[in-house]
Amino acid sequence: MELKSGDRVQVKKAHPCGGSTFLLLRVGMDVRMRCETCGREVTLLRKKAEKSIRAVLPPEEADHV
Repeated sequence: MELKSGDRVQVKKAHPCGGSTFLLLRVGMDVRMRCETCGREVTLLRKKAEKSIRAVLPPEEADHV
């Protein structure tokens, strides 16, 4: 799975706060991601993170004024 910093991902199991989308902060042997609902940061081994990711979401479109 091709992951890079700045990607938004949806995970299979929701975070305890109820959020299921995360922003990837660091990608290497381990993956650091931030919950977009509560802001909590989580670090997982890359193999475990890849198993828990359901989809890589498309980048958000800039708001047109």
